[in-house]
Amino acid sequence: MFDDDRFITTNRLISGYQLAKFHTFEAVARYNSFMRAAEELCITPSAVSHQINKLEEELNFKLFNRFHRRIELTPDGENLFNILKKSLSILNKEIFEIKSQELIGPLTIYSRPSFAQGWLVPRISEFNKKHPYIILNILTGNEIINFDRHRIDLAIYFDDLEYNDLDVYHLMNETIVPVCSPQYAEYHQLTENIENLKNCLIIHDNQAWGYDTNFDEWQSWVKHFNIDLDFEDLPTMLFDRSDLAIVAAINHSGIAMGRKHIINKYVESKELVTPFPNMTLTCKQRYYVVSASKGRNPKVKAFVRWLKENLAEQSVENAISNLAKTKE
Repeated sequence: MFDDDRFITTNRLISGYQLAKFHTFEAVARYNSFMRAAEELCITPSAVSHQINKLEEELNFKLFNRFHRRIELTPDGENLFNILKKSLSILNKEIFEIKSQELIGPLTIYSRPSFAQGWLVPRISEFNKKHPYIILNILTGNEIINFDRHRIDLAIYFDDLEYNDLDVYHLMNETIVPVCSPQYAEYHQLTENIENLKNCLIIHDNQAWGYDTNFDEWQSWVKHFNIDLDFEDLPTMLFDRSDLAIVAAINHSGIAMGRKHIINKYVESKELVTPFPNMTLTCKQRYYVVSASKGRNPKVKAFVRWLKENLAEQSVENAISNLAKTKE
């Protein structure tokens, strides 16, 4: 009879050649078939039979009883098969734990406040479900940070700058369009005449693109659509965060320039309207993920992959929604 303890102690050295034959044996025992094992291993049935015969010679006991159209494990073969299954289970568990350790621990993310509040935080529970052992630490601000000094793993920026010697992942482009509350649009009759913008309070994100004026987004938009507006002569309200500008617009303070990925949910809930829905402008600024990990941080890779998957899903959903609206 096959004694697994005796076998392990007296056969300390198992060559790679023998391991290959154990692999073949495991497949044959699992399928109870030379033919099906051969298909899985991408070798011929005769090669499978030859390896099993050689293994039986080396072990000095039979693994299978051969019949005319079938095979069956001998008691020794059954015992060895059970040991192999147990060993493979332990091996798979150890490999899983080693891989899992790569996705455990803190991941510090620095984001523009508007993106964090308007897009990231409402969806972050989805990432936690996929990676429950990654501890997210989300910081926000409008500055370009030093990764080493601030101990940041990755940053989400909205700009058109170049980041030398860093990993840069392009996330998505962005479009802008004016938004306000439905009541504000109706009171100022904005959908009827774009000239009525001159009677509105214009809400600005004064750090939208990091340029020299407080009116970057609005000035780019009116220039693109040849609209005669002088912001120096209009009542204005300034914020250093676009999400705060949007909150002001929701609460009827005026009309703000909205980024589509941030305002979509407010438009769908009818808290905001776009008085000029066909007058959207694609920004030259884009959303980027920037990291100093040089591709070595698996947690950064997992987070970037999740971001891209979710943004791709959102793009499809928006396209379907827009198509449905055109058919209403």
